[in-house]
Amino acid sequence: MEWTLEVIVVPVTDLDRAKAFYQDRCGFRADIDASFFEGVGRFLQLTPPGSRCSIVLESGMPDSPGQPRMAPGAMQGLQLCVTDIEEARAELAGRGVEVTPVLHVTDSGWAPGRGEEKWNAFLFFQDPDGNGWAIQEAPEPLERR
Repeated sequence: MEWTLEVIVVPVTDLDRAKAFYQDRCGFRADIDASFFEGVGRFLQLTPPGSRCSIVLESGMPDSPGQPRMAPGAMQGLQLCVTDIEEARAELAGRGVEVTPVLHVTDSGWAPGRGEEKWNAFLFFQDPDGNGWAIQEAPEPLERR
């Protein structure tokens, strides 16, 4: 049996503002924008370009059994991978996303530019609620890894 990670819930305060950010600024595709039952919230599902995993933004849905509701901005370390970190940075910055310069990890912390090792080039940004994202450069597309 396969266990595939397909959806991550990202807590936000304003669905329309978050949808505009992820769709218009980040380039995610809006897959679903619906209310499934009258009077029971709204559900948005968006997918990053080329991703097999989507994010869900929701408001007014009942809490999942046995799971506390996350506060907006509580998600940190969400990560996307791209094959060209400079192109990804230029695209996001061009769409108005406040994104860090390209950084890499050293033995003393973060340093400017990409590292010499594969997988050692990153960008960081936050959505309007403070949910934190990282973008990492991958050496080749997912289907070849």
